[in-house]
Amino acid sequence: MKNGFVAKRTMILTAWAVMLAVSDLPDILVTTLGGAIPPWMLWAKAGFLAAFLVLTLAWKAIRPLWQYAVIFLVLFLSLSLTDLIRNTDWFQSSFNYVGVSFFTGYVAVFVLDIIVALLVLAALWLMKRDRKAFFFVKGQMDAPIEPIRWLGIKAGESWKAFGWIFAAVAALAVAIPTILGIAPSGETFLRALPLLPVVLLLAAVNAFTEEAYYRCSLLSTLHETIGKTHTLFLTVVYFGLEHWLYGSPPGLLGFLMVGFLAWLLGKAMLETKGFLWPWFIHFVPDAVIFFSYALLFVQS
Repeated sequence: MKNGFVAKRTMILTAWAVMLAVSDLPDILVTTLGGAIPPWMLWAKAGFLAAFLVLTLAWKAIRPLWQYAVIFLVLFLSLSLTDLIRNTDWFQSSFNYVGVSFFTGYVAVFVLDIIVALLVLAALWLMKRDRKAFFFVKGQMDAPIEPIRWLGIKAGESWKAFGWIFAAVAALAVAIPTILGIAPSGETFLRALPLLPVVLLLAAVNAFTEEAYYRCSLLSTLHETIGKTHTLFLTVVYFGLEHWLYGSPPGLLGFLMVGFLAWLLGKAMLETKGFLWPWFIHFVPDAVIFFSYALLFVQS
């Protein structure tokens, strides 16, 4: 009994330490201290993850974390490679030039994100051989939701009702500060409306890719090993840190906003055992965000 507790605690601490080491936390600390992120940091993180994978295979105490090690390495290398591609002169001159269309400016970036999502899903499939095991199924749409007293959610409630509510509240929480910040005129709003189909497409794709490589990946490889609570909050912190430097808004406020959303999305995935509710709850506020980008685009 005691040995089992120690083993689980070791895996919990290891999982958290690895996530923090390869997240954006080191980058945040460097920039906060006024420095520039050194080029070698990316390769140091990749080497650290590779060493961690080897350690999971060699050290029995953390061997159950091997799938977590594999998927984190695939995710990190895929995201890093696409970031390098985005920063090439060819990519910038082809898709980020003055006068580029709203669609062209985003579609190339999203093609790279889709590739990352597919690589992560392929790795999960090769390890688990069952889409249900990594939540890449519809899920139980009317699954019971675990009570959340501070949100007024009592026992007996289901995701069938609260999924819609969460999506609407998330969209409203994004829309109010966004619209106040942009303060678009009626003319600007009308000029942006023709971009609505592109906005919805981008929001749908972004919600799909981020749920695949931020939620399916980590939740499915950790929740049975370190428990649902630790897994959920680990993904919350990781997702929040990824938006600290480049989120909308960035910094602590962005971390808290995105972290709360990540908590809801992870909770939805774990409790419905599927992809659809988290994707939808993610899609709705993303639609607001991308429409704000469309407003800024027509204003420029």
